[in-house]
Amino acid sequence: MPKDAQPRECSIADTLDLVGERWSLLAVRELVHGVRRFDGIARNTGASRDILTARLRKLESAGIVRREPYSDRPPRFEYHLTPAGRELGDVLAMLMKWGDRHLHPDDPPVRWMHSCGEVLEPVVVCAHCGRPAREGAHSPFGRGVLTD
Repeated sequence: MPKDAQPRECSIADTLDLVGERWSLLAVRELVHGVRRFDGIARNTGASRDILTARLRKLESAGIVRREPYSDRPPRFEYHLTPAGRELGDVLAMLMKWGDRHLHPDDPPVRWMHSCGEVLEPVVVCAHCGRPAREGAHSPFGRGVLTD
């Protein structure tokens, strides 16, 4: 980083410091999909065991996942999302929607389903009027407008 740099402090940077690494978010993806055991998470993400162990420990210390024992001999644990981790699943849904649209526009998108059986459509809306965020939303940094 250049010595005269003055990085903007914001929650985006802080969040990326915590979960901005590929294996962390892919581990959360697996937990969102109900994969709870280490071997399944490792298989479905492709992460090496040592890297995945480190990422899960970091997520646990940050309060995103919690471990629950399922075997005493040998000691084995399942991983579960905390409420903060479940909220992170919403972020993954938005990332997936963006990737489907901009990186894989010719492929059929993967759909996440709601417990009612219908497709989830991740959108950001105004808390006051309910309109989608890109319809006139201003940057939180005081400049620019987020538009379609």
